[in-house]
Amino acid sequence: MSTNSTEDMMTAQTMPAFETAIRNPDDPGHLMVIKDVPRRIRIYQGAALLADSINAVRVLEIGKSFYDPVIYVPEADLKTRFGYVDKSTHCPIKGDASYISHDGEEIGWVYRSPVPMAEKLSGHYAFWPSKVRIVEGE
Repeated sequence: MSTNSTEDMMTAQTMPAFETAIRNPDDPGHLMVIKDVPRRIRIYQGAALLADSINAVRVLEIGKSFYDPVIYVPEADLKTRFGYVDKSTHCPIKGDASYISHDGEEIGWVYRSPVPMAEKLSGHYAFWPSKVRIVEGE
């Protein structure tokens, strides 16, 4: 067994589970897997229902670290209107994110026009876990 953590990481990232991963062409160690969520997802801020979906996806991403999984719900499954925050960021494997607010507080983001390899995220909304409650399943 190898004791080289970089070698171990590259071995893990080349396992069959990562065969369909979307990879950053400039950094093959930066990758993500988009998986359909097989159960109902509801997202709340306090008592307010923000989204209710049976079509959500979960993004698993490895970059500078192994990021917490993120749930994305399609725009059609939103149950309230959101404001927009004057902020954007860029991810080389997802594209440009626009940020959203609810009741005047930044609460999440959306990829309106992701890079082609992440097209499945187009129009899907994600929320900061510290600002919402995500219920998975009935």
